[in-house]
Amino acid sequence: MQNSDKAKEVERSINKRFHKGIWSRFTAAINDYELIQEGDRIAVCISGGKDSMLMAKLFQELKRHNKFPFEVEYIVMDPGYSRANREQIEYNAKLLNVPVTIFESNIFESVFHVEKSPCYLCARMRRGYLYNQAKMMGCNKIALGHHYDDVIETILMSMLYAGQVQTMMPKLHSTNFDGMELIRPMYLIREDEIKRWRDYNDLTFLQCACKFTENCAVNEKENLSKRLEIKNMIREMKKINPQVENNIFKSVENVNLDTVIAYKKNSVKHNFLECY
Repeated sequence: MQNSDKAKEVERSINKRFHKGIWSRFTAAINDYELIQEGDRIAVCISGGKDSMLMAKLFQELKRHNKFPFEVEYIVMDPGYSRANREQIEYNAKLLNVPVTIFESNIFESVFHVEKSPCYLCARMRRGYLYNQAKMMGCNKIALGHHYDDVIETILMSMLYAGQVQTMMPKLHSTNFDGMELIRPMYLIREDEIKRWRDYNDLTFLQCACKFTENCAVNEKENLSKRLEIKNMIREMKKINPQVENNIFKSVENVNLDTVIAYKKNSVKHNFLECY
């Protein structure tokens, strides 16, 4: 099958088979959280995984049907991928007819010998490079491929491991790059639906391209991590309460400050005794 035929087949699957579970949820997030405005120039950030590549295809569909003018750039940052991982990303971009701009950094090399929280440092550095590249390309927003499951896992991780209540926001203003925003248009899409889309179209993406774990880069092994612990925990809770995932998601939309001991607003901590 030629690349153009494969790309059209993938696009048809989004419009037909996965219209309800993927396309409708993608557009719902954009509308509900007002993620895109007229005149935006958005850098769609592609890591090489299933989530960001699907996001790229969804933006292409959105551009075909957009009701107001906005522009999109598809960017890939190579933080020091192995040759095999870099070639896999390039192959998928060509196969799916996604016109990517690839730029390089030395992030993997910079954090390779960091012992304390290398993943956190790597993520922060990657985002900075993406903002910088997007700004140089005239963009005012970057789009990341975090999905619904990332959101609920983040909520539980914050509570259980950090002792705080917070969520992964659907959009954020950058604190270091004036005029730049981060948006997450996959916010309402379930990860299982993304996996079904990938498998239905017989596609292979990077699972984990980090230098620390390159042995799992082109297969579906998942790292043993706190996030995986949370995934398993949610899976077990769902056996008892099928609504648990939706309840976790909704919990940060239904915060009752009258029943909260303390909270922060604009980095200032407030206590219920202030107005008791």
